Amino acid sequence: MRDLAEVVDKALDEGRFSEAMDLLADDARTDTSPELQERRAVAAYGAGDFEETIRCWERVHGLCRDADDSPAAARAAAMVAMFLMIDTGLMAPVRGWLGRAEDLLAGTEGDPVGAILSAVRTYERFMCGDLDRAGELASEAIELGRRFGDRNAEVIGRTAAARVAILSGDVDGGLERLDDVGALLMSGEVDPLTTGMMLCELVCAAQGLSKYDMATEWTEAMDRWGSVSAFGGLGGRCRVHKAELLRVSGPADAAEAEALQACDDLRPWMRREFGWPLAELGNVRLRKGDLAGAEEAFVAAHEHVWCPHPGLARVRLAQGRPQEARELIDEAIAHPFRTPSKERPPFVDLTLAPLYEASAEIAAALGDATAADAAATSLRDIAGQWPSQWLEASADLAEARARLCAADHGAASRLASEAAASWSAQGAPYESACARLVLAAAHAACHKDAAAEMERRAALAAFEEFGAERAAAEARALLDAAADTGSGTTGSEGRAQRSPTGAGFTLSGDMRTISFDGTTATLSDLKGFRYLERLFAEPGREFHVLDLVAVEQGTLPTGPVGVVGPAELDSRGGSGLPALDDTAREAYRQRLAEVEADIEEARRCNDPARQELAENDRDYLVAELSRAVGLGGRLRSVGGDSERARTAVARTLRYATERIAEHNPALAAHLRNTLHTGTYCSYRPDTLTEVSWDLGTP
Repeated sequence: MRDLAEVVDKALDEGRFSEAMDLLADDARTDTSPELQERRAVAAYGAGDFEETIRCWERVHGLCRDADDSPAAARAAAMVAMFLMIDTGLMAPVRGWLGRAEDLLAGTEGDPVGAILSAVRTYERFMCGDLDRAGELASEAIELGRRFGDRNAEVIGRTAAARVAILSGDVDGGLERLDDVGALLMSGEVDPLTTGMMLCELVCAAQGLSKYDMATEWTEAMDRWGSVSAFGGLGGRCRVHKAELLRVSGPADAAEAEALQACDDLRPWMRREFGWPLAELGNVRLRKGDLAGAEEAFVAAHEHVWCPHPGLARVRLAQGRPQEARELIDEAIAHPFRTPSKERPPFVDLTLAPLYEASAEIAAALGDATAADAAATSLRDIAGQWPSQWLEASADLAEARARLCAADHGAASRLASEAAASWSAQGAPYESACARLVLAAAHAACHKDAAAEMERRAALAAFEEFGAERAAAEARALLDAAADTGSGTTGSEGRAQRSPTGAGFTLSGDMRTISFDGTTATLSDLKGFRYLERLFAEPGREFHVLDLVAVEQGTLPTGPVGVVGPAELDSRGGSGLPALDDTAREAYRQRLAEVEADIEEARRCNDPARQELAENDRDYLVAELSRAVGLGGRLRSVGGDSERARTAVARTLRYATERIAEHNPALAAHLRNTLHTGTYCSYRPDTLTEVSWDLGTP
């Protein structure tokens, strides 16, 4: 067995995880050896087989228990709990396995297994919002880790203690502790899995405080480390952090690419927390102006019991449904999601800051100065407890919106200017541009038209460079409206009425003749032009991206066709995969039984908080099993061609618009204002920019 163990260890050290699994599967001794089963658990995790990882640790637990090796059995139980906690977020099964470990160690004193057990229990309490107990257990993990030389347990305890300090209001002290942890992680004294998870914790802590400069430093460190050492879901987690940071700095396309890849990377790993990368994908798409794609991602995050707000509420606002947006954001603030998460601990007011930012924006859109002021006050309170430049700028902008609603234009100008300057200094061009638009509105209300125009042009340039197409179009429309009236007045009431414009978009052979606003050009035909032709034929109609692709390829007629609903996608040639395979479904059923046992124990102990969390776990598991099985017991599928087509069509239309801009800038500007891309695409001119298109053969 020693020869086999040495060969497997070499494969594991070199990252050849699938090879290590094959070696162990081919040897009959694996099933009866706890040591070989433990190696198989490591190999399975590296190879991306989470359920096999859990099964292997469960086998180690059983083998050691049957051999009356209680410490080894307790350690295996603690490892099952740790992996369930990392990748499922289901606290009831975690508590069950921790309870088994504690029972096995009952009556023993000073066992080294107690160190890792305390470390795992620390995060179980942290993720469930029991910060006081988490702090006590963190101290215990640090002490036991140092006593027994367990660097992993010690660094987990130190990281948790720092995060507890931050969330308890000791921001400077907690951040100082995290810097010390970071130095230890970079020393190479901690194993790769713990190193990766705790580096992720450092980034989460910094981003939770909106300290993006610090988050960037640690993300870069995690990325450098992960290029050679990351395995399991660590690389995917790092991608989410990179997407979050690119959402702040831009460009938006790069942020979306990272978020999409993170979703792919984390699909085999995250269960309940899979809503985290989905919500980030929605946030990026919202900034790009892809409302349909953003809504799709936020709804998927919600299905994974992850709060989709403020993103989804902002989608509703952008869709012209401000009252619905207000109802959603008010509900999110009044009843925050209580999903256990180490990435986004949901139990302190700090996590409400993004919701209050959106609340102020929505209230301002409704002209409700009182509600906007209340949101600004809440943001000030949060910034006072957890100081950061970002939160101060958020509070400034929220108050500027409130002052603008109340016609206090001087205060609105001052506050919006301070917010714009602060975000610019923090490398956040999108936020700075949003503040500039509020500043421009305040200038315009005071008839400072030249100053208003300068701010709008600066905002437009920032949005265009960032890749925020919809926001850029709105800024451009504000400039056009002001030019039409000769003043800073905004809104459609300030625009001069225009007659419908005649235009041509005709094809002869492989050449396309394009006429608009008195300019005519002939260009080689492009795939994107054929998409445009289909959209121009029926203004206002939404086409699924698969329909556009099929029309362009000639597999569907160019006349009116039915919009394909989500239930029909896989029958249209999609390559979807089962939402849950047989192994995963069986594991979910097993965990459901463990959750039910946890609920019963919570009832016996009269612990309503624990019961509520366990019932949330149960609801999640039932929903996942229901989503995986369709009518008649048929397995549902996820994925398929739809997402790839959505991204490809958007890119193709964007390229077509850029080509048009080289010959007809007026038409390109019109398209940027009227084209809407996502899973469903449409061409929607308003009554003031309506165009009568000639699509026939010249």
